[in-house]
Amino acid sequence: MYRVLLVDDEILVRTAMRENIEWRRLGYELAGDCANGKEAMEFVKNQPVDVVLTDICMPYVDGIELSRFLYENYPEIVIVIFSGFGEFDYAKKAIQYRVSEYLLKPVTAMELSELLTRIRRKLEQEKRQEKKLRRMERATEEYLKNADMIRSQAISSLVTGTSDPGQCLERLRELDILFDSEYYRVAAVDIDTYSDLYETDTKERRESALMAFAVCNIVGEILRDHRAGIAYQESSSCIYIVFETNRPREFLEKSGEICREIQEAVREVMKLEISIGIGTYVRSPAEMHLSYESAKAALDYRYLLGGGLLLDMEKSRGEEVSIYEELREIAKAVRAGRSRELSAVMEKIRVRICHALVGKSRACMYLQQIVRTLGEVQESMLPDDGEARLEREEILNRMIRERTFVSAFGIVEEYAVSVAERLGEQNATSGSLQARRALDYISRNYQDPDLSLNSVCSYLGISMSHFSTIFKEETGSTFMEVLTGMRMEKAKELLENTTLKNYEIAGRVGFSDPHYFGVAFKKTTGKTPTEYAKERR
Repeated sequence: MYRVLLVDDEILVRTAMRENIEWRRLGYELAGDCANGKEAMEFVKNQPVDVVLTDICMPYVDGIELSRFLYENYPEIVIVIFSGFGEFDYAKKAIQYRVSEYLLKPVTAMELSELLTRIRRKLEQEKRQEKKLRRMERATEEYLKNADMIRSQAISSLVTGTSDPGQCLERLRELDILFDSEYYRVAAVDIDTYSDLYETDTKERRESALMAFAVCNIVGEILRDHRAGIAYQESSSCIYIVFETNRPREFLEKSGEICREIQEAVREVMKLEISIGIGTYVRSPAEMHLSYESAKAALDYRYLLGGGLLLDMEKSRGEEVSIYEELREIAKAVRAGRSRELSAVMEKIRVRICHALVGKSRACMYLQQIVRTLGEVQESMLPDDGEARLEREEILNRMIRERTFVSAFGIVEEYAVSVAERLGEQNATSGSLQARRALDYISRNYQDPDLSLNSVCSYLGISMSHFSTIFKEETGSTFMEVLTGMRMEKAKELLENTTLKNYEIAGRVGFSDPHYFGVAFKKTTGKTPTEYAKERR
């Protein structure tokens, strides 16, 4: 029977729940009921409780504070919160205290019974898991007592280079372990769930050594089947393999195949993802520590490439990357507010960094360069009131805290797009953009004899007086001066390169009156259209 404590400041609610729920049939015993969180705290200090059903709004100590107290002092207790409709968002704040369920008042006996059934099944499953964990702990304790522990320590001393190689080899010979091949390489096997990729709690850290023990057994069986080497578990949750061969070229592919087989077996049997880093070849047992270090270094690339990694350091070499040109492209795209172009450049940078196999510190350095470039562009186009600088600092702090390059890159990319969108909005209202749009419109419509200041302003959606001001500031000319100049340049091209009549050219460059065209052309060039054609054709 699981013990339940009911906490609610309304006595009628407590009475109804006490009398209308078939506690024993559901597998529970009602340990007691309290009118507020303060009473409930004292109750759990003195009596064992498995489940606490609590209202959210109560005098003295409310349901949120009670949840925090239970989370910090009795994390094994399951917490269920009842809340009114208007309190539901407030109740969600308790998610940080691992509240199991939320129920919206009023709660029916059927709803509560179904909830209690789900909780009982969950508690029973956890109890089974705990029993399984205890069995594995006992097995591990037995393992630590037997000769395998002595064997693992002896191999580890040789592989890590912490003891004299000669003494280590002599001790291993006494254990019937001989290293008499021509080439060796070390592989590091680590369970992703318990690695730096994730934040682990005390229970998971406790599980890690046990799971590693089980993985080590799987690795050992596969190595024995292939007669390829020996595996051992260090004091940490990491497993190491010592491959040995007399044919390194042939064995290069074979060692990778064996490691893939190990990954598939662990995935199938234990439902776990593991990463494997295979170190470089060495020629003697005394040099094994060099291969060991490179195998460990390979696992560090999980930050860049993610979990489930299989990386052979004989095939992979990191390289320097310059993203100077890409940073220029980023600045250009951000200034123009072109988010799509920016995303394409960011993706190109991501692929280059991943292919280069750089370490975490260098990968973070590249991301910092991107943030710095974004900041410089933003400061050059928008007044800096201090908030933008604080935002950049927050982005950098968040980026560094991330456990994978993918998530860190995502933070920077999201920030880059937001900056581009902000500057795009700024550009959309700027005189420079309006002038550029007007020039584009004129170049596409100069042939229209009805093109006017009014039609351009109607296209841009601004007043003629405002447009005249910004257009003059941006181009140094009036609308008519630009339009006439553009028409005259087009007329010159036609006079030089075609046999069209003057009236035909006039029509093609937006003049409905050929005489007026001739007057305007002579005023601009000092020659009549006919004179100009004779000189230039």
